[in-house]
Amino acid sequence: MSDVDKRGRLESDPFDARVTASGTVLISRGGRLVATVRGKAAERLATALDRAVDDARAVQLLLAKATGHYKH
Repeated sequence: MSDVDKRGRLESDPFDARVTASGTVLISRGGRLVATVRGKAAERLATALDRAVDDARAVQLLLAKATGHYKH
């Protein structure tokens, strides 16, 4: 367990992301939309997600940081 996710919430309740045709990144958790990222931030996030596709933990951390829920 890391210092970032001490309670293991990213494993038990993971985020899910979908990149739309327009480049918007939709982030959901538990079946609910929790964040919409657009513009340059969405481009950076989509690129980072593509790079981290083989590391599920890194993907979860990227999505948590994008939503602002990484400190809760």
